[in-house]
Amino acid sequence: MNATLSAVLDFPFAGPPGPGEAVAVAPGVTWIRMPLPFALDHINLWLLRDDDGWTAVDCGLGLADTRALWERHFASTLDGRPIRRIVATHFHPDHVGNAAWLAARFGCPVAMTSAEFLTAHAVAGEHSGYSVAGIVDFFRRHGLAADHLSGLERRGNRYRQGAPELPATFERLLDGDTLRAGGTTWRVVEGHGHSPEHAALFSAERGVLVSGDMLLPKITTNISAAQTEPDADPLARFLDSLAAFDALPPDTLVLPSHGLPFRGIPLRTAELRAHHAARLADLVAAIEADGGPPRSAADVVPVLFRRELDLQQRFFAMGEAIAHLNHLWRTERVDRRVAADGAVCYAPRR
Repeated sequence: MNATLSAVLDFPFAGPPGPGEAVAVAPGVTWIRMPLPFALDHINLWLLRDDDGWTAVDCGLGLADTRALWERHFASTLDGRPIRRIVATHFHPDHVGNAAWLAARFGCPVAMTSAEFLTAHAVAGEHSGYSVAGIVDFFRRHGLAADHLSGLERRGNRYRQGAPELPATFERLLDGDTLRAGGTTWRVVEGHGHSPEHAALFSAERGVLVSGDMLLPKITTNISAAQTEPDADPLARFLDSLAAFDALPPDTLVLPSHGLPFRGIPLRTAELRAHHAARLADLVAAIEADGGPPRSAADVVPVLFRRELDLQQRFFAMGEAIAHLNHLWRTERVDRRVAADGAVCYAPRR
């Protein structure tokens, strides 16, 4: 869901680096940007420099244009030093899509949490409950129209298009672990809701947080229910995760995956809580309107997303609507009903 860019956050950089360019944002920390072929058209990547090489935090989609930009950085930004380690904040293809390619090129390890590594392989291989057929059936039970379901079926496994290969081995990160990179120590700050075990990195010495998708300055990160956990409450997990970021110094420089670096963590987390509280209230009002007839997740997507959606956006919108409705159900603000055929709808609390 979109949110309003906060006027009270501090944005120390006027704009992002251009294609193939790099910007130093802190001692030992370099910012590069890669394109995405979506409405959200970019991802920020972070290079942490040491005397003997670099640690790359996230790596972009595994597409030809992204790899061409990487080749430009190999020849210029890396200054003749190899990549010694790749850190993937989470399994989404714009973050891990080039991990195997970079690891093979430089003979370096990929570090990520266990749940993110395993989920990447499950989604790419369509096993362990993850499949196109599974998500289509999940959305069918939540009321998505037949033409949109057909569109999802036709597009197939989009994950493999963005992550055509995945690392076969990894170095496991755990919440609270530390690693040395960029001449300083980084502590893993785990988050949930957007992905299973998202790993942000915090350097107390530098006053810098590589936040991945957990803290974004302009948009709210996608919080979706998945077919593998159809009754879960990922929104509660996300909101609970914000406490770990609230505990960081308020003047921390936040390096997000999308948007511009900013300062003002407490302001942003307060905005995120308020945003989700408002959207939940909107959903309750919509469910109670007109005498409260049962409504599906597809019925209330326009309440959360008040604009035309393409197929990619509708995929995320359905997951987000189900996540918010599950939260209302779990917190006993609405009732959930499941029909004999598995169709799910929501109604006013009795």
